[in-house]
Amino acid sequence: MSGAGPARLEGRVAIVTGAGRSLGKAYALALAEAGAAVVVNDLDPETAESTAAEIRAAGGRAEAVVAAVGTAETAQRLVDTALSAFGRLDVLVANAGALRDRVLWKMTDEDFDLVVSSHLRGAFTCGRAAAVAMREQGEGGRIILIGSPAGQFGSFGQTNYAAAKAGLVAMARTWSLELARASITVNTVVPTALSPMTATIPAYAQVYEEYLAGRPIPAGYRRDHALGSPEDVAPLIVWLASEASAGVTGQALGLGGDRLTLYSHPDVLQTLDHEGGWSPDGIDAAWSRDLAAQAQASGPRSARDTARDSARGEA
Repeated sequence: MSGAGPARLEGRVAIVTGAGRSLGKAYALALAEAGAAVVVNDLDPETAESTAAEIRAAGGRAEAVVAAVGTAETAQRLVDTALSAFGRLDVLVANAGALRDRVLWKMTDEDFDLVVSSHLRGAFTCGRAAAVAMREQGEGGRIILIGSPAGQFGSFGQTNYAAAKAGLVAMARTWSLELARASITVNTVVPTALSPMTATIPAYAQVYEEYLAGRPIPAGYRRDHALGSPEDVAPLIVWLASEASAGVTGQALGLGGDRLTLYSHPDVLQTLDHEGGWSPDGIDAAWSRDLAAQAQASGPRSARDTARDSARGEA
């Protein structure tokens, strides 16, 4: 736990939800390596304690809290653990969440509610409890919500997950306004990494198996697909948790493999005025004449589309 620089975190205390494995574990370990004490949360007792034990074995400080996020009681327990074990709270990384993938006509109420409760409500309750503690502490703070490309572009079979992740971006932008006077920054990280979830995508199943077998991730995946290991995403978490990012708030930033991404805020593409208001026929004519050419397709633009547009001078 040595070194110096603006992204060091000595004396700071962080909570990381869903930190027992994969991305959440990488975040917790990286924060600890940068000098922070970490409250490690996970639903699985074995993985939560394993992450905390790994931090302690490396000379860091960690406490494990086994609980499902979503309720106000869990959120307060996490904050209380940070305050009782380490005396303060500086950083929240709201990472935990469940998946229940199904197309719309097969998705049950329970599928929808579980995913929204864990990802969106879990971030809300933890963020609220953290914000109260940070404001009372009076020294600012960092709230980092974990988004997804699904929340930016939509994702087939993930109504619940995409809606929750899109909601997190809007929530972070709102909190960045509300907490600015308290010097608490709020940002969303959009990670892209090889994980058990990635393994369910047919295009990435083979490279995931090779990654598990210890083979390096091909350069093309790291660059063109922004796809790397969970550890590749962790530097963005550390930077956003540090003093170096004090002026950064309300942003959605992506990291995966070799690619760092800044996402745009939604913006108005065009406005049209019609004196006295609009009729259906008038809207139809305006759409065909002025708006249709600017309509945006659903889903992400593939690397192939980007390359094609660049070649045409359209990017």
